[in-house]
Amino acid sequence: MFLRSCKRRKNGKEHRYFSLVENRRTGGGKVVQRQVLYLGEINDSQQAAWRKSLEVFDEGGGESRQMSLFPDDRPVPPDALDAVQVKLTQMVLRHPRAFGDCWLGCELWGQLELGRFWDQRLAEHKGDVPWAKVVQLLAINRLIEPGSEFRLHRHWFARTAMDELLQVDVLAASKDRLYRCLDYLVEHKEALFTHLRRRWQDLFAAEFDILLYDLTSTYFEGLCGGNPSARHGYSRDGRGDCRQVVIALVVTPQGLPLAYEVMPGNTSDRGTLKKFLDKIQSQYGQARRTWMMDRGIPKEEDLEQMRADGVNYLVGTPRGQLAKLEADLVGLPWRQARDRVQVKLLDKDDEVWVLARSGDRRRKESAMRRRRLRKLWDGLVALRERCPDRDRLLKSVAVLQHEAGRAAGLIEVRIPPPGDPVTAETFTFRLRRDAFRTAWRRDGSYLLRGSLPAAADPAVLWEQYMLMTEIEAAFKCLKSEMAVRPVFHQIEKRVEAHIFVAFLGYCLMATLKMRLRPHAPGLTPRAVLDKLAAIQMVDVCLPTTDGRWLIMPRHTQPEPEQRLLLDLLGLSLPPQPPPRITIEQLAAAPATAPATAPFATAPQKLWPLPPTPLPTSSRPLPLPDDLLGPSPSGDLIDPPLPPTPMPPPTPSPNLFDPPTPPPSGARDPSLSGGRPDPSPSPSP
Repeated sequence: MFLRSCKRRKNGKEHRYFSLVENRRTGGGKVVQRQVLYLGEINDSQQAAWRKSLEVFDEGGGESRQMSLFPDDRPVPPDALDAVQVKLTQMVLRHPRAFGDCWLGCELWGQLELGRFWDQRLAEHKGDVPWAKVVQLLAINRLIEPGSEFRLHRHWFARTAMDELLQVDVLAASKDRLYRCLDYLVEHKEALFTHLRRRWQDLFAAEFDILLYDLTSTYFEGLCGGNPSARHGYSRDGRGDCRQVVIALVVTPQGLPLAYEVMPGNTSDRGTLKKFLDKIQSQYGQARRTWMMDRGIPKEEDLEQMRADGVNYLVGTPRGQLAKLEADLVGLPWRQARDRVQVKLLDKDDEVWVLARSGDRRRKESAMRRRRLRKLWDGLVALRERCPDRDRLLKSVAVLQHEAGRAAGLIEVRIPPPGDPVTAETFTFRLRRDAFRTAWRRDGSYLLRGSLPAAADPAVLWEQYMLMTEIEAAFKCLKSEMAVRPVFHQIEKRVEAHIFVAFLGYCLMATLKMRLRPHAPGLTPRAVLDKLAAIQMVDVCLPTTDGRWLIMPRHTQPEPEQRLLLDLLGLSLPPQPPPRITIEQLAAAPATAPATAPFATAPQKLWPLPPTPLPTSSRPLPLPDDLLGPSPSGDLIDPPLPPTPMPPPTPSPNLFDPPTPPPSGARDPSLSGGRPDPSPSPSP
């Protein structure tokens, strides 16, 4: 990597631009050059009309001023005001940090107008840092690299450019401020739902005539003594041994979240629907909506009440109901819904019943049943050949039937009565052919019920019910990409706030997904964030001839694929942040220094420094010593050092040369047990 100057003549004037360029070797052995950082123009002209000045924040005066920069190999004109000469040959790059993904998260936050929303809600809470920016910091951390609040405070903030994007310092990421911010969020949950509904409608013309409703659970490790909502219950994660809470979520068919609720872990699915119906109707009005739910959520009483209130619904139904409706469905014609999917429609008892049959699903379920039946049958044959005692036989058969699942009911097993020996005659089993034919006939079938008009197209109803995959994708995103678990909080209020922040992160993810859908529907939001994370920000440090340092934060230039993503999203990178000049005065300028340093991509790796000390902080802050603890990048958290005169340089010993023998008459300290020789040594 090297510094390149480019001269351009425009309108009879010569301009000099500087950029940082790196060499890249391609597969054919050729070397191509890529511009990493663009530094802009630095004056080297003597004519005042041609000079270019830039706004620089002066830490000494605490204000921004217009300054003209000149290279040290050009004289400064006598009439130049606020002119600064910089030593381009001693440029140093410091503090590389993630920029692209954090900037995209801030853009999504601004599109949802969440900054204005939280400024209004949290204005009554005073603090050194605006609380709206702390909420934004928590949500973007959950979107990009979810973790605990302490990890955000300890590691993540220092590795990102969130300080430049939010115009805050490290005080915004102090752990006490992050925890205190969580205590202010949950009370504004209902207002946030109303705000999001308006933004979804303005941004994407979202419609709310169809709503998807489902539940999931998240568990805790530990006893959770301070959280009364943590209870044992049915776990969707297969962790019935852990306490948990239940999360109910409502989303649109496009996957846009509208509302959620946190309930105790022992809440039954059938007892949540009425509460949510009343909540949505009180918040959004008595509009004619269609609710889509999975089987097992509504009770018969809830469905009767929904029909009485005129609320439409479409609910999955267990296949056991087919036996009651089979006689009515046999004579109805099949209608093609899509490729290899057929549907039937039956109007009965003020409800519409939809029977759907998928050819692909039928083959899959038949193959799964045959595989389980084969394993169960082979196990029973092996047991009959071994003929163990009756107690061991009962245990082995129970294990085989448990592994076979529902397929175990298709094989009838006869165990010998107590006291009889286990033989091939007393231990028998056979296939229940009638049950097998019934199961095979119902493979790939779905039965739906709803309070919809009888003239509704069954193919459309089937397509609408398939939208339930959107809410399943939402739960998957909350649990995996938003990392709602593990939960490190112990009290109930903090646990609800933790889930609230995960909900905010999912809102940002859903916004990015909707932005990508018209242009690149196969591109996931996570892939876009990972691509843009390669755009970094570094501090370009230039020493001045008067002993100060000019620090220019600069983000790297996007690659072609990153530029393509930005064009698809209709976004462009923001202008470079304004530079700042330090207040430290150095005793002497270095004689020589490396022109450039190799570019490092590790987040916490610092660049090699020249012999002169660099400023230890871009913003002098009176921070306590234990605010963040030791950190690899001390320039973010350490207070600035006062200017001190530099001692005269002393030559460092060469470790590879033999030691200089002591002068004659001097005593070697190593021969006297390490004690110094009391006799004075001759002066050099």
